[in-house]
Amino acid sequence: MKNPSSSHSVKPVANWLLVGVAMLIIQVLLGGITRLTGSGLSITEWKPIMGALPPMNEQDWNQAFEKYKQIAQYKKLNPHFTLQDFKFIFFWEWIHRLWARLIAVAFLIPFFIFLLQKRFKKEMVKPMIILFLLGVLQGLVGWIMVMSGLEDSERIYVSHYRLAIHFILALVLIGYTLWFALKLLVKKDKIQYNPRAKKFTGWIIALLIVQLVYGAFMAGLKAAPFAPTWPDINGGYFPSGGSITNDPFMVHFIHRNLAYIITILIIIWFFKARKLQPSLFKKTSWLPVAIVVVQVLLGIFTVLNSVYANRLLWLGVSHQFVAMLLLLSLIFSFYLVRRKPSLPVSGSS
Repeated sequence: MKNPSSSHSVKPVANWLLVGVAMLIIQVLLGGITRLTGSGLSITEWKPIMGALPPMNEQDWNQAFEKYKQIAQYKKLNPHFTLQDFKFIFFWEWIHRLWARLIAVAFLIPFFIFLLQKRFKKEMVKPMIILFLLGVLQGLVGWIMVMSGLEDSERIYVSHYRLAIHFILALVLIGYTLWFALKLLVKKDKIQYNPRAKKFTGWIIALLIVQLVYGAFMAGLKAAPFAPTWPDINGGYFPSGGSITNDPFMVHFIHRNLAYIITILIIIWFFKARKLQPSLFKKTSWLPVAIVVVQVLLGIFTVLNSVYANRLLWLGVSHQFVAMLLLLSLIFSFYLVRRKPSLPVSGSS
C-alpha cells in the first residue's frame, strides 16, 4: 500500500478497524455462549429491524414461546421448558443478534463520516469492499445455519459443519480487519525480510485453522463431555475408530493432538525467531508462546470440567477467546516478515 499523505489522516481509520476487531471478537464469544447454552434456535424469525427489540409484554413472550414449541429442539430436547427457561435461551440469541446489528452501525456510521472527511485513500477502496462483503456473507451464513435447524424436523441443533463454516468465516473477517489495520499502522521499516520465517509462520497458521475447525466440531458435537479425562481419553489414548469429522471421540482425539503439535511447533518457531536480527518480529515472538501455553491449560481445564454445564460454559468461552488471540498474534507475526525484499519507504505502509 502506498504511503498516505499524513499519519493523522489514517490513524482514526486504523483505530476504527481495531475497534471492529474487538467487536467481532465479542460477537464470536456471544456465539459460543449461544451454542453452549443451546440458545441458537430460540428466535424462530428473522426481523432485521423490528427484531432488534425483544418481546415487550407477556403476550409477546407467549407468542414467541409458542413458535419455539413448534421446532424439533423443543419437542425432542426441551419439552420440560417453562416460559422462564425459554426467556433465558432467548436472551443469549437476542443479544448475539443485537450485537451483530451494533457492529453494522459501528461500521456504517464512521464509514460515511470518514468518507465525508476524505480520509480514505484510493488503495483503501478494495479492502473496504472486501470487509463489507465478508460481513454480509457472515450474516447470511449465520441465518442459513439457523434456518437449517428450524426447518429440519429431526435436528435439535444446527449442523456442526455449518457451525464450523460460520466460525471460520468470522475468523477470516477478524483476521482481514486486523491485517487492514496493520497496513495503516505498521511502518515499512518495521517489516523484516525473512522468507523462512514467513513460511514457517504461515504453516503454523494453516495448522491452527484446522485446529479451530476441530474446535468448532467439538462444540457442535458437544464432544468434550464424551471424554472428561486428561491426559488419557477415558482410560485409553487411541479411540476405537470412526469418522474423523462426525465421531465425538475421534474429533476429541484429533483436537487434543493437534494442540500438542501446534504447541511444539510454536516453541520451535520461537527459538528460531530468537536467532534472527533485532526486529519487531523478534521482539514480539514471545507472545504466541505465552498464549499457546495458556490455551493448552484452558483446554485441559475445560475437558476436566466438561461434565459440569456451568463450568463448561465459561471455560469453553475462555478457551475460544484465547484461541482467537493466538490466531491474531500469529497473523501479526506473519505480517512482520516478507518473502521478498522491498524497497525501503519511510512512513506508514
